[in-house]
Amino acid sequence: MTAATHSPLFPQVPGSAEAVLDGLDPEQREVATALGGPVCVLAGAGTGKTRAITHRIAYGVRSGVLQPASVLAVTFTNRAAGEMRGRLRQLGAGGVQARTFHSAALRQLQYFWPKAVGGELPRLVDRKVQVVAEAAARCRIRLDRNELRDVTGEIEWAKVTQTVPEDYPAAAAKSGREAPRDPAEIARVYGMYEQLKRERGVIDFEDVLLLTVAVLQDRHDIAETVRRQYQHFVVDEYQDVSPLQQRLLELWLGDRDSLCVVGDASQTIYSFTGATPDHLLNFRHRHPHATVVKLVRDYRSTPQVVQLANGLLSQARGRAAEHRLELVSQRGPGPEPVYAEFADEPAEAEGTARRVRELIASGVPASEIAILYRINAQSEVYEQALADAGVPYQLRGAERFFERPEVREAGLLLRGAARAGGHSDPQLADVADVPSQVRAVLSTRGWTTEPPAGSGAVRDRWESLAALVRLAEDFVRAKPEATLADLVAELDERASAQHAPTVEGVTLASLHAAKGLEWDAVFLVGLAEGMMPITYAKTDEQVEEERRLLYVGVTRARVHLCLSWALSRTPGGRPSRRPTRFLNGLRPGSAAPRAGFAAAAGQGGIERGVRPKRRGSARCRVCGRTLTDAGEIKLMRCEDCPSDLDEGLYERLRDWRAEQARRLGQPAFCVFTDKTLLAIAEAVPGTEAELVCISGVGGRKLGKFGADVLTLCAGGDPGSEDASHDASEDSPEK
Repeated sequence: MTAATHSPLFPQVPGSAEAVLDGLDPEQREVATALGGPVCVLAGAGTGKTRAITHRIAYGVRSGVLQPASVLAVTFTNRAAGEMRGRLRQLGAGGVQARTFHSAALRQLQYFWPKAVGGELPRLVDRKVQVVAEAAARCRIRLDRNELRDVTGEIEWAKVTQTVPEDYPAAAAKSGREAPRDPAEIARVYGMYEQLKRERGVIDFEDVLLLTVAVLQDRHDIAETVRRQYQHFVVDEYQDVSPLQQRLLELWLGDRDSLCVVGDASQTIYSFTGATPDHLLNFRHRHPHATVVKLVRDYRSTPQVVQLANGLLSQARGRAAEHRLELVSQRGPGPEPVYAEFADEPAEAEGTARRVRELIASGVPASEIAILYRINAQSEVYEQALADAGVPYQLRGAERFFERPEVREAGLLLRGAARAGGHSDPQLADVADVPSQVRAVLSTRGWTTEPPAGSGAVRDRWESLAALVRLAEDFVRAKPEATLADLVAELDERASAQHAPTVEGVTLASLHAAKGLEWDAVFLVGLAEGMMPITYAKTDEQVEEERRLLYVGVTRARVHLCLSWALSRTPGGRPSRRPTRFLNGLRPGSAAPRAGFAAAAGQGGIERGVRPKRRGSARCRVCGRTLTDAGEIKLMRCEDCPSDLDEGLYERLRDWRAEQARRLGQPAFCVFTDKTLLAIAEAVPGTEAELVCISGVGGRKLGKFGADVLTLCAGGDPGSEDASHDASEDSPEK
């Protein structure tokens, strides 16, 4: 728990400027009281940097040194900006603007465009990828889905680094970028993309920054108007600024130095978007008289987690590593990090889900557990494993809480009930306290005291409504005299600030998406060479960024931390993988000469997953080629080889799966994936032994669905009495 979370959920607004400083440690207090001149805050993970800078702004406002409307605080995500606005409001500095770079620039561009250019600002392009796809088609360049996404990313990088299409090949080569296609082809697509936007009169998000910079550079009168409005700037996550964002910041500032920047070079993980820590590392050279404060007291993580984090950085190289911060945990001791090795990726996912269930059973809330991986494609096997284990989960990056349909609907119902005062609603006639009123209103839309079975859309909806109930309970505990109308006002404020309540469910997220978040328990999975560092990290700097990415993952954990890897990708595969080099010398046994899996065997601290009996390499049953793709292994044939699919059976299996998913309140893939259904329809198993051999079935699903599937394969109806009788007769438990 960081220092920022020691206060109640709904704290009272401090009564004075001095009261704003209460509870800050000496370094945080130094940040909060340094209101003049340039200030650089070097803040390690979990050291309460957001607390320090929001208290700094609030102290300046409450003491009269800063006018709320003259302060602009900028950060990189809407979530972070929303959190900052929420904290400032709680500290009595609600008039301060806290925005992302893009949001602040767009607001200024919309206001000044009629004066600077004339007419209305061009609309933002709805889907950039579609325009890039059309640009590629016009250039007669075929891009598959992954290439299309990557080329779009290259165009975004070029724009934030202020690189024009014709200069892209040279700039990409100079930066050591691994271009997804021939750089000359990307340059052509980039040029055509810009032409299409001009033809259609639209702009993209990168244009927002470029155009704002152009307006402020060309129109000194407009630049002066902006500078009169905003006289004090705070930049969070300063290690992530791109050259274009830095240029915009310089134009906002003019010749003034009323600037506070906060960052940590060891958490620079977005260089692929154009971010660079150079501006943070060069700050003291540009501002020789700057106040520099280091925050190293870690309030988030136990000494055991902090020791591993420090150990990771102790092996780092490069300029960012020269400025690393040695964290000092402020928490009591906790369990040692667990290192777990598995035979293959499905076994790793199942082992992780099993340990997650154990943590939940021991009292750790599901919402305080996260599984973090290197790339989003790794999530599917963990979604499947958690669904099989009956553990609810949520994917990070899903739609925002207050934008969910059930939450919007609940807000309208609560607002109507508050406006009526409960008198016209018979459900509220005999209900006095606010939480009971909320429960009564939400019960009409699916909330119940007990959650529905399984996961999926039904469970997700219930979790959203349950989060609102918990929020109401917390609100009334903090403000006993509050009414339903007060709660509705609070919900509106939180929606505006994007300050969502916690939804119960294990978080699945990429390491990049986890930045800025924290949990009681974190599982870092897939930590094998080729995935961490990722295989396309070729240069020393790219490898060092991968190390920093793992450091970010480690520092998300408060208490429990598990790091795992698999020796092969698929069951029966050759165990040729090695755990990431970043753990050498840190995981038990890895410091031995010629360290490897044999050397690590029997060493304390490393858990071995249960290894299934080795099988021979999987081969296509049509052409005999060795199979490596997980989907092809499930089918036991190459994707391109002829299929002997029983299409009628496949359709019956799909209908049956849809009914099972509806009954369980789970996504269809939680019953069986499409590939597994295809494999069943091709193999048409007649016995449990034949069915369990199909990848994706397994003992758990055999017991749950096996009788139905075998009945379908035999041409029967699982819902009929005869089918049920036949299945029970064949059951090994009979």
